[in-house]
Amino acid sequence: MSSAAVAAWPDDRPIQVYVGFAAGGGTDTMARTMAPYIQKYLGGRATLVVQNKPGAAGEIANIGLMHAPADGYTIGVVNLPAMAFGPLYRKTQFDPGALRLVARVLSDPTILVARKDSPYSTLGDVVAALKKRPGALTFGHNGVGTNGHLALLQLQNAGGVKLTDIPFNGTSQSKTALFGGHIDFAAVTTGEMQDAGKEAVPLKILAQMSDRRAASLPNVPTAREQGIDDVMPAERGIAVPAGVAGPAVARLAAAIEATLKDPEYLKKAGNDAPVLAYLKGDEWAREIAGRQAVLRKLAGSMPKE
Repeated sequence: MSSAAVAAWPDDRPIQVYVGFAAGGGTDTMARTMAPYIQKYLGGRATLVVQNKPGAAGEIANIGLMHAPADGYTIGVVNLPAMAFGPLYRKTQFDPGALRLVARVLSDPTILVARKDSPYSTLGDVVAALKKRPGALTFGHNGVGTNGHLALLQLQNAGGVKLTDIPFNGTSQSKTALFGGHIDFAAVTTGEMQDAGKEAVPLKILAQMSDRRAASLPNVPTAREQGIDDVMPAERGIAVPAGVAGPAVARLAAAIEATLKDPEYLKKAGNDAPVLAYLKGDEWAREIAGRQAVLRKLAGSMPKE
């Protein structure tokens, strides 16, 4: 990206924003809600246009972003842990090192939920039951490599138990299965479960897989508080092809940070508002690198593709 191109960016044409999931989902909604504010804080004639490229837990969009020109006119929403985990357990066309992280936008704890009438109220109850009857309890999640799936793998490993995990194509499907009693538990995020007791069928939260209790769930203990080392947030942020010039990356990061502090945006952020967690791209990259040992261990317990 030449100095002349940096000087023109982002005014001379629209910035494409790749989203690896279908329109209407959480990632898409976040991108479309943020876009007008990022435009505002980039200034000039900046324009962001969201493009949905769903498939393979975001990998299709990541591959497209990896191969896009490094001119600042293609950016993407990336989802963790899927982006980092996929290449660890299967052959993939995507290389996380080909992207540069600009900023983390949110970090949403994974939570384990059950029907309110479930006989299980703590992780201890669940582990004890699985020790007596390995594989007897069923757990829904949103697919291989997602935060829910990896949180359940960690629960299995840390608890020394065997559970039966069932992938779904989205949280609405796993919740419907839970409502109907077809599964015993579902691993979702706090943003997807704003008030468990007021769902179509009342639910309860057994644990949150986070370093500390979320502000929105002050009375729900973490897995660690219950003796199980299980931390697995769902994170979203913005990335660009690795070759994008530093000044453009810094300007985009500043616009994202300003967006997350904008009172008007915060009113529109909906379920994302309580879990917004800005972090500069290089700091986020260091955090992700620090989790690689855990992810590799989890990948080692996966069947190879």
